[in-house]
Amino acid sequence: MDESFFDGMFPGSASTVGRCRPLAFDRRTVSLTQFYTILYLFYHILPLVHAPTLGCAGFDTAICGGLNMNAYWEAIFWVVPVWTFLMIPFMTFYYEADDGTLMAGTAYAPNVVKKSRLCQALCYEIFVVILVGLIMGIFYATLSTSHIPVQEYFGLGQNGQGIGRITTTNQNLLRFVIPRVNETIKQANGTDVYLPMELNQLDNWDARDTAWLNTVKAKDGTDTISLTVSVATFWGGLMAWFGWFVFCIFGGIGLTAMPLDLILAFKNRPKHMDAVEFAEAQVSLRERTNELVEIGEMIKIERDEKEQAGMTSNFGTWSMDRDTRKAAKDEKQALLGFKQAVYLLEKDVEDFQAVATNYENYNPLIPYFCLLLGIIAIVVSFIWFIQIIVYVIPNPPLTPLLNSYFKWFDSWFPLFGVLSVALFTVYLLLCGLKGCFKFGLRFLFFQIHPMKVGKTYMSSFLFNTGLVILCAMPVVQLCQDAFADYAAFANIRQIFGVQIYYLTFFGVFWQNNIFVYVFLVISILTALYLWCKPRDQSANPEALRDRLRSRKAGAGGDAGASASSGGNGASQSMRQSSRSSREI
Repeated sequence: MDESFFDGMFPGSASTVGRCRPLAFDRRTVSLTQFYTILYLFYHILPLVHAPTLGCAGFDTAICGGLNMNAYWEAIFWVVPVWTFLMIPFMTFYYEADDGTLMAGTAYAPNVVKKSRLCQALCYEIFVVILVGLIMGIFYATLSTSHIPVQEYFGLGQNGQGIGRITTTNQNLLRFVIPRVNETIKQANGTDVYLPMELNQLDNWDARDTAWLNTVKAKDGTDTISLTVSVATFWGGLMAWFGWFVFCIFGGIGLTAMPLDLILAFKNRPKHMDAVEFAEAQVSLRERTNELVEIGEMIKIERDEKEQAGMTSNFGTWSMDRDTRKAAKDEKQALLGFKQAVYLLEKDVEDFQAVATNYENYNPLIPYFCLLLGIIAIVVSFIWFIQIIVYVIPNPPLTPLLNSYFKWFDSWFPLFGVLSVALFTVYLLLCGLKGCFKFGLRFLFFQIHPMKVGKTYMSSFLFNTGLVILCAMPVVQLCQDAFADYAAFANIRQIFGVQIYYLTFFGVFWQNNIFVYVFLVISILTALYLWCKPRDQSANPEALRDRLRSRKAGAGGDAGASASSGGNGASQSMRQSSRSSREI
């Protein structure tokens, strides 16, 4: 039993599974999508790793690592929405489009009508671009102002009245730079052209500067500067706000689920079985397979009956009618439960084969590697939890914690500091992926998208890429906040910590740490839930079967009666064609 099991159960289901092809097929589409995905990951992970150390908000990038990180981050802020609303949706529409040949020659499509997949994808994509463009335009026109609080300071000078106008009598009290004149170029009106200021024009700090600094006083109260942020910066803040709704849930779940699943992968590793245990396991897997085959047949027959009766599936539709919505919900839950049960059965079959027919190809070191990764994940998750509690939430922070660790590394080997930031940053992205998969596997709210070497469907590949993109901006914002001391002079700190932090409407969420609190609460609740139910449980086949039978019996009507004969024929055909799938 492998990934082809599900396709075998639904050979004609174009809406749900018909075009969920593995990566081995449609190589042109796959190669293009993989290229885009790798390009995005490289382009986006790079600044996450180097943000604290390369580039700064100064006028001379040569003293800050040699990179113009302000331009780099603006490019990133444009890349995120382009990928989220243009590249990934277009590739999804193109890959899922029906060219008219999928059901060619069958009773559903006896006459082949060739369709352009590119045109279909472009039509859907144009609609998405127009809708997103209108929403983003309205948001930018109304919410792009950042109200930044500032504290003003003024120097009293030696006489307590300040300097005032600089003259020959008081110029020794203040340091200033005399601009350099370009001797070879003049403006059209004959005035001088000044050269840019250079660092060697500044004198070293001495006692006069210290004396002046001691007279500087803060003005009572604070003022507010209101400025309109650039379009790119607003995109970054908006995508961070959207992404937080995903990341605070899935990231919080993954922060706890990641270590647990790695430890359970070691605990539940394939082990040697005696003859009795082997026979019992084989019988159990055969029974589960037969039950799922029967359930798959029932779902297929139900769809065939609806097709023959001229009805459409309720799955994926919305209606004002309450009964229709309830039927759609039941159909969705049954299909998701079936997919979940198939996925868990396939995992158990792989473990069984590892100690049976495929034991020579099984690497026994993999569970121990998972154990090592699980221990590391426990440490990283715990440190992230403590860092948020003692540094991100309190104002002022209780202790720098990781910031001191990164600075210590930078003092003797900067590469380790950068790699440490990369570890903690990428770990949050992986937690987002793990949390999404765990949530879908446990609660059946949406379809699960597992990633397996050689067995990943393109729809799952695109889904997980989109999820990484949505979580990227929240991860960047959380990291620049958690590592504020270490990245104090980085451009991203100025952008997220100042301009985006005080944006109209969005600033309420950042300044009150609303998403961070939700992130922590969900992480704690997940820990308690997984403590009680650590293992993933398959949906009850009997409950699925009863649900399908009750829905079929409740449908009744002339439409169901007229399609019953065709359904019985389809059932007999399916049972004969799936007889070979009943043995493992």
